[in-house]
Order: sequence, then structure tokens, then C-alpha cells
Amino acid sequence: MSKELHIPRGAGAQGAYALDIGPERAGWTYSSLRVVELEAGGTHTFTTGESEWIVLPLHGGCSVHIADEVIQLLGRESVFASATDFAYAPRQTRVQIASGAGGRFALAGAKCERRLPARYGPAPEVPVEHRGSGTCARQVRGFAAADAFACDRLIAVEVITPGGNWSSYPPHKHDEHRPGEEAELEEIYYFEIDGPHGFGYQRVSPSREGGADVLAEVRSGDAVLVPDGWHGPSVAQPGHAMYYLNVMAGPGETREWRIRFHPDHTEGYR
Repeated sequence: MSKELHIPRGAGAQGAYALDIGPERAGWTYSSLRVVELEAGGTHTFTTGESEWIVLPLHGGCSVHIADEVIQLLGRESVFASATDFAYAPRQTRVQIASGAGGRFALAGAKCERRLPARYGPAPEVPVEHRGSGTCARQVRGFAAADAFACDRLIAVEVITPGGNWSSYPPHKHDEHRPGEEAELEEIYYFEIDGPHGFGYQRVSPSREGGADVLAEVRSGDAVLVPDGWHGPSVAQPGHAMYYLNVMAGPGETREWRIRFHPDHTEGYR
């Protein structure tokens, strides 16, 4: 199971994408993540199909052409530098990404029903939260959190974990529909590590018999799929900050992020 759910850099490449995870590859229904790398002056065109997508610069800036609209993204030097602006593209439309200086761009997607308008997400409006304390301190950038930016089903956030720290802790899950307590969400973790030789660790433990079970050493460009299970901790190597992008979507009538913490790991923490 761990080999299927941990996707090392390059193992998920397909066509123009350095990473291409869709429902068919993941074995689920809603969540998708692609990473496209453009050379200076490069372009990439795709159709959104039955999914909504956010174009999120990881490195560099770009212009995003959505039907007849053009959205300019200033982007950023790296995922560790700051939050970034982004563009939302609705289902059933054509998108072209063009980058004069080149860069690396994530496409976070979710199969959806409603067709919302194309929009620009300004970097200054991204909620930035400092969560946890001590060796569990981390920064959460909720650019497409359920209460921060309107989407039909897509939820996406970024997390920066300082070197030597744990995040996604206590372990938590969202694989059952329990009204008011837990929302069912498929999730993808995409990682980047600060420094050429840095690494981290990601744990997913079963919440049911035969469920997801992963203990993976992760490096820049890796991804981990979370179809179910308790996920966390995410552990950063000392001296090397760890970034991950979380992409989530699920079948609930309400777009919400509700989680349950693992009962064996909450005492003395919260």
C-alpha cells in the first residue's frame, strides 16, 4: 500500500506534467494535482473538463488566460519566500499558462458540479495562521481554505514546517461523514524541502482494517495520497524547512474541513 500512496519525484510524471495525479491514478472521485514546469517563454494549455482548478505559482510568475480573460500572477521566488497570488479557473473552459521568465506551477483541481466565475486571488488576502507551538509550530497559508476563497468542492492550503519540527499533529482524519464532526475528503500532499539534500517524513496510519498505511521519506517533488486514515505527523529534517501543498475534495453537500484527532495522541498536546 505504501508504494502506491507514496509517489516519488518523477514517478508521477505524465506528458507535459512533472506530476499528474487525477482520480483515475489515485483510485478516487474528486481530487487532482498537477505540476507543470515551464522554460522561459514557455506556455501550457489545458481544458478544465469536469473539474475546477487553481493555478498556484510555486516558483516564478505567469499570465493565465481563461477563455477571454487574462489574469497576471506575480508569483514568488520560492514556496518558502511568501504566500502567492493565484488564479481560479472554472469547469468546462480552456486555460493557457504563459511564463516569460519560466517557472514551476501547481494546478490544484477538484471534480465539481457548479461553474463559478474565473477569479484572481491576491497574495495579501491569503490568510496566514501560525499554528501550534514549540517543536510543533508551523505556518498555514489558507489560500483556498473552505472559509477563505469560494470554490465548489476544492479546498487547498499550504503549510511551512520549520526544520526539526512536526506538523499535521496530532494525527487526524477526515474519511467519514459525521455531521458537525468530520467531513469526508480525499487528500493529496505535495512536498518541497528547503535545500538540495533535505528530506522529511510523512506518516499515514490505518483508521480501518486494510486502510492506508504509509511511512515515507519525502523529498522535493514527492507526493503522498491520503484516501483514508490518520495522517501525521509530517516531520521536517533539522536545518531544512518543509513545505507541503494540501489538495482536498469530497462528496459532502457542504464544502467544509472538519477533522477528528487521534484519541491516543491528544493528551497533553492541546
